[in-house]
Amino acid sequence: MNIVLELVKVLFAFVLVMGIVPLLIWLERKISAWIQGRVGPNRVGPFGLLQPLADVVKLLFKEDIVPTNADKGMYFFAPLLAMVAPVILFAFIPFGPDIVLADYTFKLQVCDFGVSILFFMAVLSTAVFAVAFGGWASNNKYSLLGGIRAASQLVSYELILSGSFLYILLKWNTLSFRELIEKQAAYGWTIVSDFPFSLLFFILFFIAALAENKRAPFDLPEAEPELVGGYHTEYSSMKFAMFFMGEYIAITVMCFCMSVMFLGGYHFPGVVDVSGNFLNALLGLAVILAKVFILIFIYMWIRWTLPRFRYDILMRLSWHYLLPLTVILILVKALI
Repeated sequence: MNIVLELVKVLFAFVLVMGIVPLLIWLERKISAWIQGRVGPNRVGPFGLLQPLADVVKLLFKEDIVPTNADKGMYFFAPLLAMVAPVILFAFIPFGPDIVLADYTFKLQVCDFGVSILFFMAVLSTAVFAVAFGGWASNNKYSLLGGIRAASQLVSYELILSGSFLYILLKWNTLSFRELIEKQAAYGWTIVSDFPFSLLFFILFFIAALAENKRAPFDLPEAEPELVGGYHTEYSSMKFAMFFMGEYIAITVMCFCMSVMFLGGYHFPGVVDVSGNFLNALLGLAVILAKVFILIFIYMWIRWTLPRFRYDILMRLSWHYLLPLTVILILVKALI
């Protein structure tokens, strides 16, 4: 019985993440059209809702071209890693409060253990390999430059993400996402209970997450005017789609992470408790999804508002300003 319930959780998490991706693709087009005064998808299905399905069909039937001198093994492995790594991260995210079924406590979380935040950071750090492998294996100078840019950018901004995780450890003394939500339910959400440190670390985490997900204005690894398409220039058909889907899955998982770390996760005062019945769990799922979609909307708003940074400015922002600020804030917090 326990094995069946665990498989149900894995299936639920997989269906949730794979269902969110086409919705985000449609939403991004609608938001960009709204911001830039365009029409957006409106022909394929009602309100253009079937446009992502049309994109999948188009990519499935596109010719899959492999460069003659590419490193075949690494070339095929890179898009798979780009998609699988962020999917694994969903195993650590609590989607709702516990449900008590007879003598069994059903947790809406695939992997619940005491150091889930450390495992989250470890898997998150593998994102750099996908783009670096893709750029190197393609045997294309533009792809190689995109891979080099991605490697230096992701490593630089992962240090800021790590600093934010360290702040959460200092603040709540836990490395478990579920315990983190329970403590916020008892003592107040992180973003309001430790002002101004919490707000500063939230902003730092959000900026670093934009860079980690290679989103504008930090999308230098795939800058079209300079690199044609960056690390995925030589990819086509479903391998390109896997890079594309991996980016949206990574955006979603980072927004889930921010909602858990700073916004109480599935908890909402007076609406959702940290444990209880099936209805409470559904409310918790609705609450955390609402928080995630608000953060995703901000992601997309920023992309279609701000211009792309120059690469030296991008790196200077990390090493000269954001990283020293992160270290200073951690030292001050630890001293307090």
